[in-house]
Amino acid sequence: MNHNGPEPAADAATAYLATLQERLTDDGCKVTLLQWEDQPVVIGRRADRKVRWFGTKTELFVFATAVPEIDLTTLAGFTGWSMSYAKSVRKGLPGMRNAAMVLPALVSGRVQPDAAQWAAEDARVVGATLIGRPVAVQAVQGGGVRVAMYRGQVPVGGLFTRHVLAKAALYFR
Repeated sequence: MNHNGPEPAADAATAYLATLQERLTDDGCKVTLLQWEDQPVVIGRRADRKVRWFGTKTELFVFATAVPEIDLTTLAGFTGWSMSYAKSVRKGLPGMRNAAMVLPALVSGRVQPDAAQWAAEDARVVGATLIGRPVAVQAVQGGGVRVAMYRGQVPVGGLFTRHVLAKAALYFR
């Protein structure tokens, strides 16, 4: 154990969150802070409407916090909390013309393999208009990261897949 301050893995996760917050701001997201189980959570939020989506609007929510270790239980709990929060604050009427995409991300120096696998295996869909793609970010000393998330199509909200994956690639690098 390091008694001279935070462990390097914790430092890397904290630095990553600060950089993520800058990326969200630079991309035009409204960035706020909230608490989840006594952990500060960076929340980025933006809405986009494009002609190729036939006038449909999507709201993108990014939730990110650092934890000592990412395990399946913690990632699933954070994902559920993030999706519930996004559902409670989204604007407009949910339906075919208004969808919410949620990227709940935990950041740590340690990620258990089952948590990374769970994040990468599928999206989590609530109803027809709330789609979550959990993200497990392993931040390593020196600025490197390993990101696990589902990058495939979803049966509902598939119209927004390319957009969400482009935003995820911009934010989680």
